[in-house]
Amino acid sequence: MTDRSSSSPASPGLASDLGADELARVEQSPLYNPDLAPVPSHARRWRMVDLAHLWVGMSVCIPTYMLASGLIEQGMSWWQAVATVALGNLIVIVPMLLNGHAGTKYGITFPVFARASFGVRGTHVASALRAVVACGWFGIQTWIGGAAVYRLTLLLWPGLADTAAIALVSSEHVRVNAAQLASFLVFWAVNVGIFWRGMESLRRVENLGAPILIVLGLALLVWAWSAAGGFGPILSQGDRFATAGDFWRTFFPSLTAMVGFWATLSLNIPDFTREAKSQRDQMLGQFLGLNTTMPFYAFVGVAVTSATVVIFGESIWDPVELLARFDHPVVIAVSLLALALATLTTNLAANVVAPATAFTNFFPRRVSLRAGGVLTGLVGIAMMPWKLLADPGGYIFTWLIGYSALLGPIGGVLICDYFVIRRTRLDLAGLYRDDGPYRYRGGYNLPALAALALGVAPNVPGFLATLGVVRVAPFWTTLYHYAWFLAFAIAFGVYYLLMRAVRR
Repeated sequence: MTDRSSSSPASPGLASDLGADELARVEQSPLYNPDLAPVPSHARRWRMVDLAHLWVGMSVCIPTYMLASGLIEQGMSWWQAVATVALGNLIVIVPMLLNGHAGTKYGITFPVFARASFGVRGTHVASALRAVVACGWFGIQTWIGGAAVYRLTLLLWPGLADTAAIALVSSEHVRVNAAQLASFLVFWAVNVGIFWRGMESLRRVENLGAPILIVLGLALLVWAWSAAGGFGPILSQGDRFATAGDFWRTFFPSLTAMVGFWATLSLNIPDFTREAKSQRDQMLGQFLGLNTTMPFYAFVGVAVTSATVVIFGESIWDPVELLARFDHPVVIAVSLLALALATLTTNLAANVVAPATAFTNFFPRRVSLRAGGVLTGLVGIAMMPWKLLADPGGYIFTWLIGYSALLGPIGGVLICDYFVIRRTRLDLAGLYRDDGPYRYRGGYNLPALAALALGVAPNVPGFLATLGVVRVAPFWTTLYHYAWFLAFAIAFGVYYLLMRAVRR
């Protein structure tokens, strides 16, 4: 996927740090390939504005637009909902910046970074947990983007709506015709094709999409205010909590879900910050891009939906359904193109890079980053997103809190190991050696795996109770409301104590 290694026989990322003999040894290691090699400083092109554009592109998507709606339905006022979204992002940006530090300092990917704490084999546990949810989200976002392509196509050829249903992808809940499936595959091919061209191509797409998406959000606000003569009743109504205790019982699980929304990227953010020119670029770019765009688009979703109550007589949270209410073909076409672009920029960065890198890390000598991207796309299809979207609320919001219980302890281990145990000092060559300092016991660092397991364990009863599998005492469901925070803290502390004991 990269063209960085073509300028010299050896990887420039390692050549600047290693002697010729050690470099030759590392390049013969089964843990090495050019896509996993460190990015040298002279090959890095991402500045602060590029990282900010990356987060604008990832943040502007249908789930972000609808994020505050679930909180308002739980009883919050609009400003409480937007503030909860903003606070969740202020919290998750901390592990984002900390893990991003290693990517910028050493130019390494997330799976390579995780070798230091989990071991050269144990890293597969961390990267696989991160990758599997990304494949599911890739399928979902691609199906949403394909739906936009389908609606655009119907503007030109309305008769395609009558094409025969495809038995392979139909169910009692979802009926899919040939044109819908073709639109999905076209959008799938666009995603995979852009990723195939490399990270520089992804950077250009994000830079192109960011200003367009910002203008789109402002245009929606202007339309809503103009058409409704204001922003409607939702922005004037208060919360529906009888007591302060009722509010806090809703607030904390909601905050955990908001943290869980980007807890995935807080792990594999080195996949992007390895391209950053400096720590200042990665820190300011991420902070400004994430913590402005997410609250802004959550507010856009609330304000526009509030206006729909006045305009259409009902609240319409789904932007695709909202577009269907317009009767001007040009407006519909432009809006659907913007929706497809928003889905594309989110999908490429948030849902393709992590699993593609994980596949490469599993089989460094056999799978390139390009091939990993194709595999990600195929797994995304295999997970049948049309069925997952048949119950999007249960899948997305249960998944956000539940998966945060797995991601939290991984983040706790990574940050404790890098900042507390190693004080940001890694043996760069050792990360690529099967017989190096990160081999531990058979390639697995048992303290890291133990910390991961113990961090997850207290959240299991509450997760099963949420699914309706078992009945548990209220204590466990209350504990589960803090899943990411609890798992992170337990894993951090357990890992620190076990590594201190091992080093003694």
